[in-house]
Amino acid sequence: MTFVDFPSGRSVLEYVSSAVECEAVCLSNCSCLAYSYDLKCLQWYGDLFDLKQLAINDSDGKNFYLKLPISELTKGKENMQLWIIVILTISLLMFILGLCIHYVRRKLHGQGGDLLKFDLAMSLNADHTELTEENMRSARKKPEVKLPLFNFASVSAATNGFSSTNKLGEGGFGPVYKGILLKGDEIAVKRLSKRSGQGWEELKNEALVIAKLQHKNLVRLLGCCIEKDEKIIIYEFMPNKSLDFFLFDSVRRRILDWEIRVRIIEGIAQGLLYLHQYSRVRIIHRDLKASNILLDNNMNPKISDFGMAKIFGGDELQANTNRIVGTYGYMSPEYALEGLFSIKSDVFSFGVLLLEILSGKKNTGFYQSNSLHLLGHAWDLWISNKGSELIDPVLEEVSTHLAMRYINIGLLCVQERADDRPTMSDVVSMLNNESLILLSPKQPAFLNVRSIANLPLVKSRQEICSVNDVTFSAFQAR
Repeated sequence: MTFVDFPSGRSVLEYVSSAVECEAVCLSNCSCLAYSYDLKCLQWYGDLFDLKQLAINDSDGKNFYLKLPISELTKGKENMQLWIIVILTISLLMFILGLCIHYVRRKLHGQGGDLLKFDLAMSLNADHTELTEENMRSARKKPEVKLPLFNFASVSAATNGFSSTNKLGEGGFGPVYKGILLKGDEIAVKRLSKRSGQGWEELKNEALVIAKLQHKNLVRLLGCCIEKDEKIIIYEFMPNKSLDFFLFDSVRRRILDWEIRVRIIEGIAQGLLYLHQYSRVRIIHRDLKASNILLDNNMNPKISDFGMAKIFGGDELQANTNRIVGTYGYMSPEYALEGLFSIKSDVFSFGVLLLEILSGKKNTGFYQSNSLHLLGHAWDLWISNKGSELIDPVLEEVSTHLAMRYINIGLLCVQERADDRPTMSDVVSMLNNESLILLSPKQPAFLNVRSIANLPLVKSRQEICSVNDVTFSAFQAR
């Protein structure tokens, strides 16, 4: 077929180097429906719903080879044209049907009907969630999520068959790979492992949460892939890896000069403020830490990993859980000990992260003669009027006044009582307005706890947490 626009869902065979070989590979594979050779070997294995016939001599037209039985090929050019008309007619009918369904759904919803707007957790659930009355009520409460779907063949082709050379790292959910789409866009592919300690619920929760968000300081979700046993989510690619890759390395942290660190602090604060106050739904991250802050080309921060995030509805401000999730060293005391979390839990984690960025030291695994951890060390220096000694010694041209102000803000965020801590709206105001007078902080939480990693949790609660001392850092960009 000549002068056509390729249908979607193609796979790229990098190892094929000629049109003849591309044809032979397709003919030898019963699943291959069509192929084309356009600098690279492109093959199609699924339905061809959006194949388009272009005008004769259209400069964008391509040659497309559709596999047909010999009996069909002998019927002549007229049958081929009829086949094209059938394909295009079916595509047009499906498009019109889709518009009609969308219109009817909106109409019924506007009239208070019972038609559901499925969220990601229901419409993409491979286990075919039963439409019970409880699920219907739950679905009505959640905003509709529209998320692009990738087929597995295209994701596999983008990651070179999930090759080890494309692997960026691995977490509790499974491995993360770098991928390149046909248009050249770079992506990060998170693939749920069958041995995953988190599982489908966390991965689904992460996709559901991020799909609702749009902010320059939050990692962007591009789509997902749900096919058979495969459950995958696709993100924008972040070339400069994560904050911990630089911050806690004696050599690489020199790249993080004072200006960059201030920009990272302010960006994280803006991202959290959006989650707590300005997004479509209030979201508590619950696992804010250096390894979950990704850095773009210009070292701008983006908050990532929303597998543990919690969506709050209406005027809900706090909740209690029997399932403790997150990372020791960043958990607020009320959450670690009682399972109570709120926006102030994220504020505590931000305070820890702020002090880590200023000092270049981890909160846990911190060894100092008179201090048990970084929070205690910062507090000792603060009450001794030696706060400037907390600042990372590799930093040059530091504004002492601004540094002391940031330490003050960090200590306000890690106070023991949640009510004493500021909101992220307060924090952003304090960061942006130097004329704003700051309160004196009270002593931080866990001041007399020897090891934050050994906190005595309530025995009846289930734990899913990781000690920050052994946090995994990807060895390539995410």
